[in-house]
Amino acid sequence: MTIRRKLAALVAGLLLMATPVLVLAVDDPSEMLPNPQQEARAQAIGAQLRCLVCQNESIEDSSAGLARDLRRVVREHVAKGENNQQVMDWMVSRYGNFIRLKPAFSLGTLLLWAMPVLALLMGIGTAFLFYRRRAAAPPPPPLTEDEKARLARLTKD
Repeated sequence: MTIRRKLAALVAGLLLMATPVLVLAVDDPSEMLPNPQQEARAQAIGAQLRCLVCQNESIEDSSAGLARDLRRVVREHVAKGENNQQVMDWMVSRYGNFIRLKPAFSLGTLLLWAMPVLALLMGIGTAFLFYRRRAAAPPPPPLTEDEKARLARLTKD
């Protein structure tokens, strides 16, 4: 094999690996709604819902069986004429808040995001108080003559 052929094979291999492979999770065209606006809404809703199997993908991106079923349910609700909030509310009531990829803002999420900052501030405050108490402590009294003599005896031995 000549150098030119090896180089061509290497370039072809690199181009093949660098080419993005676009895979749609909606693998069955019958899954899609006939109305393009409703399909776009269903995809937008599905992009906000977590696949309960993959957990880090939306149901639109996942090819898991449960994600396929959830996509079908979303499309059924959209086809019935429900608005986006009604579909999201139904999904949350059925599967809990975990199904949202971006959970709604609440006191719980605020505490979750604020805990690292609060822990850091508490640590800094504790260290400051400890340092301040230590610096404010009076120095120990000087050794008495008996203590000095005992110390001298102990260090000689």
